[in-house]
Amino acid sequence: MLPGISSYTYGWNVGIEGAMPENPMNELDLVAQTLAFGMKCLQLGDNLPVHTFDPSRQQVLKDLINKNEIRLELGARKLTPEHLQEYMDLCHFFGSPLLRFVIDGEDYEPDLKEVAHIIIHALPTLSRHNITLGIENHDRFKAKELAELMDNIGSNNVGICLDCVNSVGAGEGLTYVADILAPYTVNLHVKDFITRRLPHKMGFITEGAIAGKGMTDLPWLLEKIGKYGRCQSAILEQWVPPAATIEDTCRKEKEWAEIGAAYLKSLVPTI
Repeated sequence: MLPGISSYTYGWNVGIEGAMPENPMNELDLVAQTLAFGMKCLQLGDNLPVHTFDPSRQQVLKDLINKNEIRLELGARKLTPEHLQEYMDLCHFFGSPLLRFVIDGEDYEPDLKEVAHIIIHALPTLSRHNITLGIENHDRFKAKELAELMDNIGSNNVGICLDCVNSVGAGEGLTYVADILAPYTVNLHVKDFITRRLPHKMGFITEGAIAGKGMTDLPWLLEKIGKYGRCQSAILEQWVPPAATIEDTCRKEKEWAEIGAAYLKSLVPTI
């Protein structure tokens, strides 16, 4: 299992609609930051979608990761047959061994039977190019539904991208989710959080925390997942609560990343 960072380590710095920094981070900045942290694994998610890069931009990225011996993992959203094929082709081009996918997209919420059909159809390509597809536990499907999906597909080339916090949106906690999904986990999104009661005592709020400073028991989780020997990488992601300005938020995110990367490396040694 390799430690790494993601375009979602720097979600604010990469930029979101309506909150773009003056100088957004791009894929070359993320490669440089990966190296600065002494890491060799970078995951580019759907907030920096590689399929939108023109061919020359893709080639520059490929040359850079090869030169620096960085493992590049790709991430995408909206699991249609066409989009999955597009990203399997990109994985083949970049030599990316892992492809993380969020099933849903804008106006697109297939049922699990359709998802299984799409993935089973793609199995020959995944196998031929030695790509592992990691389906992320986003917040529409329950952990038991995702486990059933994995059992129905029954392939070593398909597993779960386990996010530490996403399943809160499905009303499920990490201990419960990990008990069910650890055997299938091929990629871990390391994300810390804190849940606190609101001042009026009528409800709670959940928000991101610095890795190692919140409620995610990462040492326990790594041990649990590690027993199955399938998880290829542990990728630092962050939910940084916004500050007063986008500049302050971006600065805060970078500070969190420094601390979080050091914490992750202390638990998952680099090679």
